[in-house]
Order: sequence, then structure tokens, then C-alpha cells
Amino acid sequence: MAYRIGFDREKYIELQSQHIKARREELGGKLYLEMGGKLFDDMHASRVLPGFTPDNKIAMLDRIRDEVEILVCINAKDLERHKIRADLGISYEDDVLRLIDVFRDRGFLAEHVVITQLDDDNRLAMAFIERLERLGVHVARHRVIPGYPTDQDFVVSEQGFGRNEYAATTRDLVVVTAPGPGSGKLATCLSQIYHEHQRGVASGYAKFETFPIWNLPLEHPVNLAYEAATVDLNDANIIDSFHLAAYGEQTVNYNRDVEAFPLLKTLLERLTGSSPYQSPTDMGVNMAGNCISDDAACREAAEQEIIRRYFKALVDEAKAGTDSTQSDRAAIVMAKAGIKTSERRVVAPAREVAQSTGEPGSAIELHDGTIITGRTSELLGCSAAMLLNALKHLAGLDDVHLLSPGSIEPIQRLKTMHLGSRNPRLHTDEVLIALSTSAETNEDAERALEQIKNLRGCDVHTTTILGSVDEGIFRNLGVLVTSDPKFQQKKLYQKR
Repeated sequence: MAYRIGFDREKYIELQSQHIKARREELGGKLYLEMGGKLFDDMHASRVLPGFTPDNKIAMLDRIRDEVEILVCINAKDLERHKIRADLGISYEDDVLRLIDVFRDRGFLAEHVVITQLDDDNRLAMAFIERLERLGVHVARHRVIPGYPTDQDFVVSEQGFGRNEYAATTRDLVVVTAPGPGSGKLATCLSQIYHEHQRGVASGYAKFETFPIWNLPLEHPVNLAYEAATVDLNDANIIDSFHLAAYGEQTVNYNRDVEAFPLLKTLLERLTGSSPYQSPTDMGVNMAGNCISDDAACREAAEQEIIRRYFKALVDEAKAGTDSTQSDRAAIVMAKAGIKTSERRVVAPAREVAQSTGEPGSAIELHDGTIITGRTSELLGCSAAMLLNALKHLAGLDDVHLLSPGSIEPIQRLKTMHLGSRNPRLHTDEVLIALSTSAETNEDAERALEQIKNLRGCDVHTTTILGSVDEGIFRNLGVLVTSDPKFQQKKLYQKR
């Protein structure tokens, strides 16, 4: 599938900056800006809005860096279940630390972390709090509030938000972000506003949520891709009933924001005497929908993301040994979008290789639409073979043997005789290392290595679940991988 730009990055940065500035001037005082999605590396947005770069949001905030303070929040339950950022392969716990380093390296003030939905049984969360405090990070503990968000009298009280610790932010624009969805960003903002007003500080709230895009249709593939990305939360895009009632205009929001809106409105009315918002849509400052330059390109990219999310749900369930709840939800999203897994062009070729050889197969689609496959052999795993074949094709070396059996066999002996591996086949990292070694004396190998950059953004499918090594290599290469939910070997214990 040829890569097509569908999103105007520069227009987005300019328009978004202007809109946030206008909202700050309109509200006055201190503004807590909830940042939905990823602030620094929004991989999901870059996949469904081709042209949106992962650092778009932080690039926009760079323009007002000296006015911004960043507050990171993380749900204690995500710490307890060791939740992983799938696009980076690291835990939410580690991602909090990584994000703070990234923000500080770019010159942003980032001193506070809020642990949300904390209770006395959260042993791992308590350990993480101690770790953060040893590192000099200020931590605020936000408790589970019974009846949140529906019991407004209790929530907006000393027994509700009043029990939460206050994060003593110092700047007038506080951006609240998190490693992922469901981290409690909205509740963090509301709790902070409660405590600000207890201290006599005028403050307000706005939301910078990329998805769902409020001015795209409810079942536009870009919005449906958000549902597919949050099947673990069971989020759903819905029509903003408050906006429809107030203005007679249909806009799209998601269920948790609509459910929480009465609480937000009540809180603001109780604290300031009035609310500037009549709907969840009013709260938003997102201009992404106004920066789509090629709707067809974004639709196609979003449809592919929906299919990828479906395969991911299947694989996650196979790894965890859980039921089909999440993949069933992802399948429903596919049905809404009117698409099938067969529309992912790399799936059929990979399965054809597996069927014809009786061993795992793989396939990659290059940016010009060419499909390259890989089969399992005595020397190479299917992913390693496919990677090598793709680099050879891009370098115009299809008929050239870049790695001789003689260069591979010493690596196999090292693996099986000294490193305890039962599988002599080379993984993707080992193929790349062998190719790099050969490049010193082999011009063809050097030409092949130069093509690695052209794999970024390509789609791959494998007929077995990837091991952690191959998964990490493809992630680092920027390749978009899906797999059938099958392990190569039928064992109860599967080495990751």
C-alpha cells in the first residue's frame, strides 16, 4: 500500500496553538488542560492520520514551553497488573519515568506525578511511589472515591476530592498527561481544581483529546479506530447528547466524557458560580479534524489500524490464556467499519507460505505495494528470511546470496552449544548483525543495509506469534506487525 499523506502537520500545529491560546484568554486564571492520547509519541495518531508525526503535540507546546507545567498521572490498577505500552514494549511504570525524562530534556517543567484510584491493597503502586520519591519526584495520592462520578454531593466534598492530596503546581497552564487511556486524567484535573479553589486560586479546565474527532461522523474509520484501540476499556464513541440539546448540532465524543460531564459542570458551578461549558464537546480544544487534507487516505489508514487492533487482541488473549472478550469487541468495530481481515494484504500471502511449507510463514508489503514473503528453513526463521528478502529486493539484489551457510553456521553453533538455545535458526536481530558484519567487505550487504530506513511504516503479517526478540526488532524498525494467534510450538509454557 503506497504511503499517502492525509494530514497537514504544520496547519495543525499553528491552528492548535492559536486555539489553546484563545481558550486560556477566554477562561482566565489557571488552566488544567487534559491531554488525551500520547503527548510525546502518539503512534496511534500517526498511523490513522498519515502526516501526523508522533511529536506533533509536544512540538505545538514547545512554542509556549516557559508557560507550561506537565503533570503525569498513572492509575494504580495499571501498576498492579503490569500494564504494557504495546507500541514501546515497556511497562506503564517505566513509561512514566521515560516521559518525565523526555519532557525535561525538551526544557519542560515536570515535577509531579499523581497516582490515581489508589487503595490500601495496591502494594506495587505503593512501591512505585517510594521509588518516585527517592528520585526526587513529587507524588500526590488520589484515592478511589465511592460513587464517582455519579454521586456529585459526595465527590465534591471533603470526603471526596478533599481526601486527595494536592499536587502543588506553579504555572498557569498545567498539561495533564499519562502513559495511556484510563489513567484518571479527568479526575486528576477536577481534583486539582477543587483544591485550587480551596486555596483561593481561580482555575478552569479544558480537554485536548485527539480521539474521537468531534467533527467527524460517528462511524468514520478514524473514530472507529479509537474504539478498536480501547477495547480493554470498553470505550464507545457516542453522539454528545448535551451538545445536541444545547446547540442542535451533532458532535462525537466518547462515553466516559459524556458520563462525567454532569459532575464537571456541577463542580465548576459550585466553585465559580457558573460553568463555561454546555457540553463535553465545548470542553475540547482539538483541531485535528480541521487539518485532514486527504480524507480517503485517512480512512484507508484507519481501516488498516482497526484490523491490526483485532489481531493484537487475538494475540493478547492467546498469550494470557483469557477469553475472547476483547477480540469480540474488536470484531464488532470491524463490522461497523465494514471491513474484514482479508483486506490486510499481507495476511493471505503469509498464510499461503505456511500452508505450502507446513512451517510458519511471513509477508511484508513494501511502500510500492510489492509483497515479499519469508519461509522457515533450517537456517532462518520466517521473519528473518522475510526481512532479508525485503532488503535484497529494495537494493535490487533479489538473486544474490548475501549470507552464505558458512557465515550462518558459526552463529548457530554459538546459540545451541554455548547460549542454551534449542532453536538454531537465526532471528531478525542475528540476521542484521550478520549482514552488518558482512558489509565491511561485501558491497552488496552494505547496499542491503542502506535500505533498512525504507521499511518504516510497512505492514507485516506472520502466521505465528512473534517472540520478544523479533517483536522488538520490528518495533524499532517502525514496521507494523500483526500475527495469527498461534504459537509455533504447542507447549503450556511459552518463552516470551
